[in-house]
Amino acid sequence: MISMRRLMLAASVGAMLAASPALANTEEVAAAVDADYEAYLDELFVHFHMNPELSFLETNTSARMAAELRAAGLEVTEGVGGTGVVGMLRNGEGPLILLRADMDGLPVVEKSGVEYASTATQVGQDGQEYPVMHACGHDVHITSMVGTARRLMAMKDQWSGTLMFVVQPAEERVGGARAMIADGLYQRFGKPDYALAFHVASVLPTGMVTASEGIQYSSADSVDIMVPGIGAHGASPHSGRDPVYIGAQIVNALQSIVSRETMPLDPVVITVGAFHAGTKHNIISDRADLQLTVRANDEKVRAKTLAAIERIAVNVGRAHGLPEDMLPQVTVTEGTPVTYNDPALARRLNAVMKETFGEAAVPPFAQQNMGAEDFAFFVTQELGVPGYYFAVGGTPQSAFDAAANGGPPVPSHHSPLFKIAPKESVTTGTRAMIAAVLDLAGAE
Repeated sequence: MISMRRLMLAASVGAMLAASPALANTEEVAAAVDADYEAYLDELFVHFHMNPELSFLETNTSARMAAELRAAGLEVTEGVGGTGVVGMLRNGEGPLILLRADMDGLPVVEKSGVEYASTATQVGQDGQEYPVMHACGHDVHITSMVGTARRLMAMKDQWSGTLMFVVQPAEERVGGARAMIADGLYQRFGKPDYALAFHVASVLPTGMVTASEGIQYSSADSVDIMVPGIGAHGASPHSGRDPVYIGAQIVNALQSIVSRETMPLDPVVITVGAFHAGTKHNIISDRADLQLTVRANDEKVRAKTLAAIERIAVNVGRAHGLPEDMLPQVTVTEGTPVTYNDPALARRLNAVMKETFGEAAVPPFAQQNMGAEDFAFFVTQELGVPGYYFAVGGTPQSAFDAAANGGPPVPSHHSPLFKIAPKESVTTGTRAMIAAVLDLAGAE
């Protein structure tokens, strides 16, 4: 329920915009975005945070985003690539700019302690029920998209062109962007001249924006290895072939790809995140299943690493006497390429961010981990769409200071403890998107 204070704020903001629809400078944009947050976006963020949904199952989130974009005045199409939504804002001649926000949550029990913490559960695609949490900040992204759409609609006299607002499913499964492209996103709505997106970052102080002028995120591949075995009694291992032992040998051998097959200056990560086998203490099972995540910063290195994983898994099976028709099977189930920012576009928009937020608020981008993003599918080399993906600070500086003095560490993304400062994150992301659009499509 919207409070009377917020209704009054909304009315005052509407009156301001009616009197002066063109917001002439950064300070006025910042004030209007702040007012929008207090009047509307705050409660929208809380709604999204309390009602997260799993990848490819974002039915309610998708419907709400479609309604919000329609209310902002956009032409909206639902069901693109599954639960994806596309909102078009046409404003005369000029570039076509894609603005993307992902919307899925994660199967995590929230323990952040915030008063609006999620208690949601949902049945996943596998038929199992899971707790669900926005443990990666996608609620920030979609709330900011609504704020950006509303504000740019009010500022139509300051830019010219067409904006394509893409509400993307299943980033956490690195499959939603590819699904939307496969569903004819660019054929149906036009090939963008530019593509923009951001991610709130718990490791970056609020008020800050940073983007690479090259590689922004690593590739990511989900790899399944099925290791067959020959079942036997636990007291008679010689009468079978133990898939647990063979799987353990594969786990160890895979690390030789990183340490002995890859040039030391080429980052690669191979993590075995799950190992499932057996049902009882004294039974040698007839199968083990491994689940891996694989990261790289170069597409050639990525391909070589995936090929090496299959070679090692198959040949470890051979070395342990598995018949040729029972060798380990390697399957890449999900994957996304390396995310590159177009260097020229990134230099241009990084300069815009410095003008908007100040030099100190736009530090050089640092590759802090090997996280991945399926935004890469919107800007692949084959498609030829220049992309700019940036990070927005989500944690107050005071939290970093407290951690440095022995206080609790700042929670990472995907942690049950994950939390960000909503207002600072949403408003900074919104202002940054507006600044980028005004630079790329600004009226002469």
